[in-house]
Amino acid sequence: MKIGDLMKVSILPAILPADSRAIFHLCVGRVFPIVGRQGDLYELEVGEVVGLAPAMHSIWLEPEHLVPQDSAAS
Repeated sequence: MKIGDLMKVSILPAILPADSRAIFHLCVGRVFPIVGRQGDLYELEVGEVVGLAPAMHSIWLEPEHLVPQDSAAS
């Protein structure tokens, strides 16, 4: 997985901060490009799920929570 790859959020982490649960839940089943990486975590900009510009909110997920997507299949 690399920056720019399209990824579908398939499942949520078992533990989420209370103030972030809603936005993570809105992302399940949706496809976003990877915009950053730090160690084993991948950053997705997800502001669009709450009606904002994508860069207004981001989430970080481990690879087991993501499924690679073809650009044609998304």
